[in-house]
Amino acid sequence: MPINAKALASFIERAGKRIPDPVIIFMAFYPAAFLLTVVMSGHSFETLGTGGETVTHQINGMHQAEHVRWIFDNALLANWLGFGGGVLGVILVVMLAVGVAENSGLFGALIKRAGSHLPQSILPLLLIFLGIMSSMATDAGYLVLIPLAGLLYAGLNRNPLIGMAAAFAGVSAGFSANLLPGPVDAIIGQNAQAFAEAQGVPFVSATGQALTPETMHWFFIIASTFVLSATGYWVTRRFVEPRLDREDFVVPTEINPGEFQVSNLERKGLRAAGLGTLVALLMIAGLAFGPLASFTNEAGDPVRPYIDNMILLISLFFVVTGAFFGVAVGKFRSVMDVVKAMVGQMNTMGYVLVLTFFTYNFLGLLNYSGLGTWITFLGAEFLQALGLQKFPILLLVGFILVTAVINIFIGGLTSKWMLLGPIFVPMLYVVNPAMTPDLVAAAFRVADSSTNIITPMMTYAGVILAFMRKYRPDMAFGDMLLIMLPYSVAFLTIWTLLLVGFFALGIPLGI
Repeated sequence: MPINAKALASFIERAGKRIPDPVIIFMAFYPAAFLLTVVMSGHSFETLGTGGETVTHQINGMHQAEHVRWIFDNALLANWLGFGGGVLGVILVVMLAVGVAENSGLFGALIKRAGSHLPQSILPLLLIFLGIMSSMATDAGYLVLIPLAGLLYAGLNRNPLIGMAAAFAGVSAGFSANLLPGPVDAIIGQNAQAFAEAQGVPFVSATGQALTPETMHWFFIIASTFVLSATGYWVTRRFVEPRLDREDFVVPTEINPGEFQVSNLERKGLRAAGLGTLVALLMIAGLAFGPLASFTNEAGDPVRPYIDNMILLISLFFVVTGAFFGVAVGKFRSVMDVVKAMVGQMNTMGYVLVLTFFTYNFLGLLNYSGLGTWITFLGAEFLQALGLQKFPILLLVGFILVTAVINIFIGGLTSKWMLLGPIFVPMLYVVNPAMTPDLVAAAFRVADSSTNIITPMMTYAGVILAFMRKYRPDMAFGDMLLIMLPYSVAFLTIWTLLLVGFFALGIPLGI
């Protein structure tokens, strides 16, 4: 068994290294799509409109002068900065706010404080829960919680890899679950809306209600948080603990447990952050019941400005609490220090800017030329030929499995969503209107997160392996895969069943 697992890990690692970076993929896709429009210039096909009428589409040859002018006129503003109604701007605003809280040290202190008060009897459960919740804190879960989990178990004279595995499962495999909407919800939701509207797919739920991108999965991610925490706890107790408790481990002398203990200054900061939380909630409540309160417009339709601006309200919460903590611990001595925290966060967004430039321009070309509609048309025809339109649950499960496999070879939630979303959001809806954009996006999130912990393509795979090697110096990626595989299989299975349950019972995924 270990030999097979290591062989599988070696194969995945070799195959993954042959796959270009997503930026390179989109750089290659653009000229390929351009040439395809030249070959197919003038080709027409028919689809059914939303009212059942026949709609004729035609492929635009992008080599023609008017279309070349369109490329240059729209490359920056419409296709990149303005794509999907300015989705890039929304993402950047969220990251600015998270940057204030993260660079103040608030997230790290919260994780250390919670970790130091975990009862031994439910230690794995709480580690997984904290790991899931840490997705709001971007890197903090990987860089603070997982090493802390190892120290906690070492202090109990138990194999530190048990705690690190549980925390890793929560941080990475449960990445798309949480109790509050966050950056992932903004990225997935805003782009899902753009993908749907670009192909004429209504951005509504199964009940016909208009979706709010940032909160369209809120109910589902709340349920997922508790279900995955319980699942991960069961896996830890049933499979991971019995195996690792029998294995030897070392505790290096250079590891200082005090490094992950809450300092007096951090305790002061957390008390200030508690006050900041109260202030932030009062500010949000004042806005929600004041200028952003619900009202009925002239057409008699209800308007909920506080829901439409949910991502900005969440961003306000992070800024206020982060600022209170940063001032209390001396990290923020002036407004300029807060600005530097935002700048520091933006320094990590350079790759996203490059990726979205090529991605959104490619998607703009697909939409304008008609290739995107044609690809959707072909995929829908193929799925309908298989008769899957009669079995929406099979469509849903099939999409999850395909995405889960792709995730093993291509890292990065955003890049994969850019690859799969524009195709599958409209395609699955055309095949069966029950496959609404929020359902397809939720299926993607389930698949993408579940296999993060068994692929070397995940950004922090090497970092986590290095952390684990402190306690087991000869550990290879195949060994880590063996430890994490039960979590991946269990999460993928249970999470898929949870989503199918939401769909089959008609439970809304969010608001």
